[in-house]
Amino acid sequence: MSANQGERARRRLSTAERREQLLSVGAKLFSESPYDEVWIEQVAEIAGVSRGLLYHYFPTKRDFFAAVVERESERMLRMTAALPGVPAREQLTAGLDTWLAYVQAHAHGFRAFHRADAAGDQAVRRVYQRSLAAQERQILAALAADPEFGPDFSALPWVRLAVRGWLAFTTAVCLEWLREGELSLEEVRDLCARALLGIIA
Repeated sequence: MSANQGERARRRLSTAERREQLLSVGAKLFSESPYDEVWIEQVAEIAGVSRGLLYHYFPTKRDFFAAVVERESERMLRMTAALPGVPAREQLTAGLDTWLAYVQAHAHGFRAFHRADAAGDQAVRRVYQRSLAAQERQILAALAADPEFGPDFSALPWVRLAVRGWLAFTTAVCLEWLREGELSLEEVRDLCARALLGIIA
């Protein structure tokens, strides 16, 4: 493809398509390298756009990172979405397998996200709160749809609080798992599953 053809192809991308392209590049880079080692110039070069265009979509590197994390959080929610008719216990195991495999494959981004949240970064904090609320709703919806538990159970205030606490527990376990690496994915999955099921049993 000639340079002129490449330029025309880039211009044909809609705003939404261009944004998605940049976020895809960012997701790959942040999964492979620590946050401080990913450069905006590198993202722009891989995407074939100017640095100025990237900043048009994302005013700062932190905004770009927050948008990447939000995109990946939404993707993970779709991957772990509740399946009608499947017991919550089975969905928990399958969902944890998917989640832990993702965390393992995107360790750099997962660590960077939680470091930024702990530091009080507002852009990341907003993403974190939305992601946490969506995960909580997804788990409660799975419990509500399961005859073993049902909607009345999932609506109990202590159940909501337990699910929220379990999500924080799971995050802490994942961060320690990535740091230590002593347990297998299956062992971490079973630990997290037992923790939630033990609370709501």
